[in-house]
Amino acid sequence: MSPAPVKPPVSIDILNQLDIRAGTIESVSDVPGSDKLVQMRVHFGDHHRTIVAGMKGERENPREIEGKQALFVVNLEPRKMRGVISEGMLFDIGYADGIRPVLAMPESPVPDGSRAG
Repeated sequence: MSPAPVKPPVSIDILNQLDIRAGTIESVSDVPGSDKLVQMRVHFGDHHRTIVAGMKGERENPREIEGKQALFVVNLEPRKMRGVISEGMLFDIGYADGIRPVLAMPESPVPDGSRAG
């Protein structure tokens, strides 16, 4: 793999608009009628959210990430995907570069809801 070119610079104000938090993936289940999507139930300390991600083709068993912490963007507008409302976006590493994605996750456990940045 050759690294992609670095994107154009953005101001710190734009970066600060993203709300990236650690959450624990409590459950992973199939999205009915989709061969790519799964829905995750994620705990963020003071609340839970449903996050939809297209990871069925990326992992032999998507449920292997249950119980793991990962980073999520939590202030995206909700989006309906195959009838399921997704309330954020999972951060993963590798998909955009065509390699098997892995979770972006804390190196050791942190309280759910902890902010990145």
